[in-house]
Amino acid sequence: MTMPRTVDEILAHAEELADRFESDDFDADMMTPAEYELACAARERAAVEVRVRNAVTALRGTGVPWARVGELIGTSGEAARQRYSA
Repeated sequence: MTMPRTVDEILAHAEELADRFESDDFDADMMTPAEYELACAARERAAVEVRVRNAVTALRGTGVPWARVGELIGTSGEAARQRYSA
């Protein structure tokens, strides 16, 4: 499996992870503590990415410029636009 690159890929991966966690294929008892921690962290990361995307969408909906969005997330406005624009 390759690492997700775009926000849409990350969100799709989050759905895949959630489905796996909820299915019979996910057995925490068969994982080492480190494996379980990584699986949980990946799921949390995907959930946070959803929150960031929703917040960006809300800000942009009120007319906040990409430069400010970038500043708030620690990147340039152009990088934020490339990553989060629809």
